[in-house]
Amino acid sequence: MSTPSSAPLSGIKVLDLSAYIAGPYGCSLLSDLGAEVIKIEPPDGDNLRKYPSTLEAESRAFLGVNRGKTGLCLDLKSTMGYEVLARLVREADVLVHNFRPSVPPRLKIDFETLSRINPRLVYCSMTGYGNSGPLADKAGYDQVLQAYSGICASQGSADQPEIVYGSAVDYYAASMVATGVTAALYQRERSGEGQEVSVSLLGSALAMQSARLVMAEGEPKHIERDMRSGGITGIHPTKSGHLYISANAPHFWNALCTLSGVPELAANEKYDTVKKRAQHAGEIVPVIRQALQAKTAMEWEEIFGVSVPCSAVRRVEDMFDDAQVADQGFVVEQRHPKAGAYKGVARLIKFSAAQHSAPPCSAPLLGQHSREILRALRYSEEQIRAALDSGAVIDAAVAAGADDS
Repeated sequence: MSTPSSAPLSGIKVLDLSAYIAGPYGCSLLSDLGAEVIKIEPPDGDNLRKYPSTLEAESRAFLGVNRGKTGLCLDLKSTMGYEVLARLVREADVLVHNFRPSVPPRLKIDFETLSRINPRLVYCSMTGYGNSGPLADKAGYDQVLQAYSGICASQGSADQPEIVYGSAVDYYAASMVATGVTAALYQRERSGEGQEVSVSLLGSALAMQSARLVMAEGEPKHIERDMRSGGITGIHPTKSGHLYISANAPHFWNALCTLSGVPELAANEKYDTVKKRAQHAGEIVPVIRQALQAKTAMEWEEIFGVSVPCSAVRRVEDMFDDAQVADQGFVVEQRHPKAGAYKGVARLIKFSAAQHSAPPCSAPLLGQHSREILRALRYSEEQIRAALDSGAVIDAAVAAGADDS
């Protein structure tokens, strides 16, 4: 993997034992920051590989979530597989997993065990509900936690709760993984010791609702906690396409009314605050929507320019050719052994002192770098053959054969 020597986490080695989205994407963010990340999968591979996809060669989700990693396939239940992991842990800086709390002790990969092997190890456990409590060993998934934490009820209505699609809880948890790990690495520079970092989907789901989760002393529990500004804010139909508008500040409200041809709304004291416009949304929204029928969403976006916060509603595939995305370098071409060349997200955080000379490597095949990693751990060719023959370690060729059978 090619990363600039000036990258903030250059020289840091991360072992990614996690699956699905939150843990793996957190490790991809660490890779973006310059860390060397080894994705360690069980013989059956990360379940995300098996998710439905319109790509034939590999799951689109797996490619998108696991960029910038090398791939190793280990059977941790075997003696040799565990020995390989232990040798990796001795040289690693970080280990990330998303097992339920009861699993690591059974596999002998809990923090207490691994920290005896490497006292400087930063150990990050990504769980559904946290490492303790009545739900600690309950499987946690993005949309399960949305339902549990109140997101679905707030997104929809009491009669019809709604899911927020796009795995928002997972991706926010991934950011928490990357933040927690980098903070622990910083503290290790001062203390010389590693520590356990605990991140949960429940914590992520609650963090996403921080503006709602405030209850003053003496305040009734069941009150409206939604902070949506109401009024004109939202998605509106136009002559062609839909337009999102946010015009809460006085100058944005005035500009919206003037540029859309209804200046009388801005001049009416009845609508001169956000609260008033929310109260009278039934009066002003029809007027604004009627005015918006004169042009398309893209035309209004150009007319409003920087004067009104807005955007035509686009599809995700529009981002591949978007001028602003291209300027920021947020989508880069990558190459996968099976899927070939493809465009994907990368390098979302910019550092003035770190220059990227090459695109990030793609998500690995199952066991793609198994032999290479064992050689780097100073295993002999005879030992490597024995590990492969026993099934303790699996390389890409064996995994491909299993897929074809």
